[in-house]
Amino acid sequence: MKNLKIVLLGYMGSGKSTVGRIVANHLNIKFLDLDDYIEEGEAMSIASIFETKGEIYFRKKEIEYLNKIFSSEDSFVLSLGGGTPCFGTNMTFINEKTANSFYLNVGINELFDRLVKEKSHRPMISHLQDEELTEFIGKHLFERSYFYNQAHQKVKSNNNTPTEIAEMIVNKLV
Repeated sequence: MKNLKIVLLGYMGSGKSTVGRIVANHLNIKFLDLDDYIEEGEAMSIASIFETKGEIYFRKKEIEYLNKIFSSEDSFVLSLGGGTPCFGTNMTFINEKTANSFYLNVGINELFDRLVKEKSHRPMISHLQDEELTEFIGKHLFERSYFYNQAHQKVKSNNNTPTEIAEMIVNKLV
């Protein structure tokens, strides 16, 4: 499969990076994490970018780097940041560039179980009490689902392993 571009999107903790690496490995193509790509390009962490330059600057850079990835890379699996599909025309842009955008649809309870363990590494939720986390995830998912559901394919996780989810994606490739 020449020039295969696969994009994984979904909420934080949905497994985009983990599953993306497995899919890329299986297909023997490059794996890219958009947040890592931006951090490398900007020579600072996402948290630092938000803190020093603000969200508007970050969102402008995000689309710049998306353009760069789609114009310069051959085949790849790209894991987006959880908010990437929800800004500007990012989702339209992605769907115009590839027929292989996948929403990793993970339920609120499963996301809670994953995220509660890694709150300290997630600036967006590190300040929340455990009992506030479920409501936060639910509210965010509701706001973002319009964008997430624009993906060409939806992959529902029912406590599947990352390898099982990767297999589902590979089997749905266009």
